Amino acid sequence: MLLITGATGALGRLITTKLADRAADSGHAAAPFVVGTRDPAPGQRRVDFDDPDSLDFTGVDTLLVISAGAAEDDVVVARHEAVITAAEKAGVGHLVYTSLSGDGDHLTYALAHRWTERRLRRSSLNWTVLRNGLYAEFLAAIAAPGPDGTIAAPLGDGRLAAVAREDLAEVAVRVATAPAAHAGRTYELVGEEPLGGADLAAATGGSYEPGGLEATRAAITEAGQALPFQVPMLLSTYASIAGGFLDGTSIADNALRALLGRAPRSALDTYAAAVRG
Repeated sequence: MLLITGATGALGRLITTKLADRAADSGHAAAPFVVGTRDPAPGQRRVDFDDPDSLDFTGVDTLLVISAGAAEDDVVVARHEAVITAAEKAGVGHLVYTSLSGDGDHLTYALAHRWTERRLRRSSLNWTVLRNGLYAEFLAAIAAPGPDGTIAAPLGDGRLAAVAREDLAEVAVRVATAPAAHAGRTYELVGEEPLGGADLAAATGGSYEPGGLEATRAAITEAGQALPFQVPMLLSTYASIAGGFLDGTSIADNALRALLGRAPRSALDTYAAAVRG
């Protein structure tokens, strides 16, 4: 049995939909899977990383752990430690973890991912790490055009090797449904068409006039929609893109195309569609 944690998030919903589609497709054997979430609906299993009593993985052959990254580092580390320890105790056969691409070490949210990868390597589990690049849909959230069509995000002259979330979901399904072939592997999964501010503006029919980090920090703080720990996360993302650290050029072995078995979806089209809503 395959269990997916965090299955009601954006990536998790795509994964479970693809698994259900595979089960309904006569060309694929119906592999049983269970949805794990903090607030389960009927037929789902309660899996709350903050409640050790809910981390019962008895009977789980493969555990697909979608990172619980929306918190401070110490909270994320504690959650992932609890999940990995529970998986070890239950005798889970294989754990697949969605991590952060290898070029993301300058991001403030990289630490918990790298800690989790290290914990997996010293665990008793068979494991696979999926180092996901930043979503094209996320880029649409942090670099959307303003009311006048101007993109003012502080991306400088940098570019982002963004990747469509749906492609990452497809890779996760392929790996989690045949995990033995991927044991002990760490896969880099970034886009093949790095996107800069001018590209984004051309795709949305606007202009690109990048602002500065200080003004962007003030605007984020004034909007009041980001939690305190999220402000440096966003600023480090902008700075890393502008500094040229996330354009994919430092990734020596991008496995996205090979694991998909086809060309990746257009990140620029995905961005534009997300902006349109």
